[in-house]
Amino acid sequence: MAEDDGSDVKVTKTHDIIVIGAGFAGLSAAVALAKCGRRVIVIEASNRLGGRATSFRDGVTGELVDNGQHVLFGCYRETRRFLARIGSDHHLHLQTKLDISSIDVDGCRHRLVCPLFIPPLNLIAGLLKWDALSIRDRTAIFKVVPPLALTRCRRGGFFGSVPASPLETVQDWFLRYGQPPRLCELLWEPLVLAALNQSPSVAAAPTFVNTLAKLIGEKPSDSGVALPTRPLEEFYTRPARNFIESHGGEVRTGTAGLVPVNNAGVHEVAVGRDRFLAPVIIAAVPWFSLMNLFPDGPPVSLQEICAAAEATNPSPIVTVNLWLDRPVIDVPFIGFPGREIQWLFDKRQLFGENTSHLSLVSSDAATVSRFPNREIVSLAIEQVRKALPAAQGATVHRATVVREPRATFSLAPGQPPRPKTETALPGFLLAGDWIDTGLPATIEGAVMSGHKAAKVALELTS
Repeated sequence: MAEDDGSDVKVTKTHDIIVIGAGFAGLSAAVALAKCGRRVIVIEASNRLGGRATSFRDGVTGELVDNGQHVLFGCYRETRRFLARIGSDHHLHLQTKLDISSIDVDGCRHRLVCPLFIPPLNLIAGLLKWDALSIRDRTAIFKVVPPLALTRCRRGGFFGSVPASPLETVQDWFLRYGQPPRLCELLWEPLVLAALNQSPSVAAAPTFVNTLAKLIGEKPSDSGVALPTRPLEEFYTRPARNFIESHGGEVRTGTAGLVPVNNAGVHEVAVGRDRFLAPVIIAAVPWFSLMNLFPDGPPVSLQEICAAAEATNPSPIVTVNLWLDRPVIDVPFIGFPGREIQWLFDKRQLFGENTSHLSLVSSDAATVSRFPNREIVSLAIEQVRKALPAAQGATVHRATVVREPRATFSLAPGQPPRPKTETALPGFLLAGDWIDTGLPATIEGAVMSGHKAAKVALELTS
């Protein structure tokens, strides 16, 4: 309940936990807490939920458009648990096995299909039959099996392998294990760009190796691609909000939450004229927004974390949405390795007949993001028409460009260390894809961090 003392400030003391930020991390934390009976409030500065994974209404077509295409995998167990909890798991189309089509720079179309064997035999068998590669290039995959087994087993010296070094780039790691250029071009580089949003020559190897080991998984579907069949607003933000509110929680949007320094052991968050008090705060904001929570500067116990967050570099993503007068592709998504734009997704096939646009994604888009929108659209149209014969005569009715200059954090060697969930300030927890989960900036990393923060918050409020 809010108490009015006659001044301009309302003080609210009705919540056990305050969650600041409503992306995958914040919403998954709040849902887990609400499910366990905690009184939780979620505070989001934007008018839309979702953070860097959100939707907006296109003003011309009226369609819900995602701010970028987000790809999941079958091994995303925490994400799938969150989706099941909010009743959205049926809106996720999961491949039973990895099945990816791509068109190389010469216009040749290839399809990588991995059989339903026990991992990693499924991936090895699929690559050995992949007609995009020579026999010699295909067999090079055996060279990365020992280091991946080392990563999965978490023990040293496995078949003479040594762990990936934090100072080693992914490209260095590929060279160390004899991965040929053609295999890197068609498989490894697209995977690195999709998972890490940085090129192999820049990104540090350990996070990629951890991610690859996780993708191999325990069953064939773990490496299968999983795609939302609804726009992100309908896929998770609206169902999560409904879940939180139906379990006695509250969600506020459009006003930033500010955290004054408080040494009383009870944390305070200012939201406009209101003040909320709770023993636990979960700051589920991106690294570049952490400092903004503290209008008078962070407390001494958080200064080191805030300084590291401020020093963390971003990596951009650019998405082009095209509305054409006809279908141009026979699969829901296809890869364009070796180009500025690496993936195309057909939203009609994913969302149904009420949606009619294509989404083209440029990861590690530092160069592309410097182009004006007109040039980016021209680049996308040219690339689609060159790769897809059915698109050569298609008319473009509409095109939009979505820029996410801070889509992910950099994983280059020498970046500041990623923080843990618990901080030196008691009751002040962190969540987000940038927290130290061992994964890159992925949805699974965000949800993992949200669930971890919720677990700690439950312990602190029990």
